Order: sequence, then structure tokens, then C-alpha cells
Amino acid sequence: MKLDRIFWRRVFMSLFGVIICSISVGLFKLAALGVDPFQSFMAGMDALIPISFGNLYTIVNVILLAFSLIFYRKNIGLATFINMFLLGYITQFSYETFMRWFPEPSMVFRFASLIIAVVVICFGSAFYMTANLGVSTYDAVAITMVEKWHIWKFKYIRICTDLVCVIVGVVIFVIAGHEIREIPTIAGIGTIITAFFMGPLIDFFNNKIAIPFLNKGKKNDL
Repeated sequence: MKLDRIFWRRVFMSLFGVIICSISVGLFKLAALGVDPFQSFMAGMDALIPISFGNLYTIVNVILLAFSLIFYRKNIGLATFINMFLLGYITQFSYETFMRWFPEPSMVFRFASLIIAVVVICFGSAFYMTANLGVSTYDAVAITMVEKWHIWKFKYIRICTDLVCVIVGVVIFVIAGHEIREIPTIAGIGTIITAFFMGPLIDFFNNKIAIPFLNKGKKNDL
């Protein structure tokens, strides 16, 4: 019974984290100043393929899931599926809602949205990661290369996969008909900020909020 309560607390943290991260991606898209590397790739795909973002995100993640199931299943868990089936649709709903509320955001408003988005995605990521019920299918690719294939250290592999995502996303974005001057909307200052500041911020929220929240549940069950 005690283990069940801890498990469900972890499930709640995974759901909460994914929902918060999804809303933050909607804010990133509203700011149009660059998104994280994987979302840069998704933005390029979204510009090229005429289906809803929610459906597209799910399809891409099913393909990445197949990769992990074939080569290295260790890091696939419940949270992986929560992320795969919820994030795209909540992001789509959030972005469309924000655009209805703020159809013509000023540059100041866009910068403010970007900063809020960075803080929010780190807050949500802390809960999702601390729950420890599986990683996203994109994260699983780099982990497979490190733990299964022993190619390189994780931080270097992750830099490489992030670079590939940004480059491929930008190329597809241009192929889809967008002008070069529009590239900073999907790979810009926001992409740079997430690369350098997400780690420390996630660590801060992990230690100050997410881990204490989980440990409080364990203490209550003693």
C-alpha cells in the first residue's frame, strides 16, 4: 500500500511535469524566438507536413520509440508514453489559445514570454525527471548511444543530437517555403538559452521543489 502511494505520486509528478512542459512549448512558439533543439526539428516537420502538430508529434515519437524498443528498452517507462501521447496535443492547444489571447504580441511581450517559457519548462522537467518513470523517446536515443553502444560521453552525444535536430529542422523549414530571415523563430536566441540555462535551472527546481515533494510523500508513508 505504501509503495502504491509512492508510485501514484510519481505518476502525478510525471503527468504534472508533461503538462507544464507542454504549456511552456506553447509559450516558446508564441515568443517565436527559437525553441529547444528537438522542437526546432519538430517546427521544421510541422512546416512541411500538413497535419496537426499533436498528430505529427505523436507519429515522430512512435518512430523514436520503435528505435528504443529495438535497441535499448531500459529507459522506456510509463512517463515515456505520457510524454508521447500528451505533449504534442497540449502544446497545440496551448499555442492556439495563446495566439487567440495575444494575436499580435510586441517584441517586449515575446521576450517576456520566452523568459517565462524557459523557467516553466525547467520547472516541469524537474518533476518529470524526478518521478523517474522513464525518459522521452528523444532522450532515449542519446542514452542508447552511450549506455548500449558506448560511442561517447552523454554530454557530447547530446550536443551532437541537438545540433542534428536544429540543422535538419532548419533545412526542412526552408524547404517547406519559409524564408531564411524566419529561421530565428525556430532556431534563435531561445535555442541558445535552453542549451546553456536549462541544466542549472532544472537542477535548482529538482533540489528545491521536486525532490522534497517526492520525499515528503515517502515520509508520510513511514
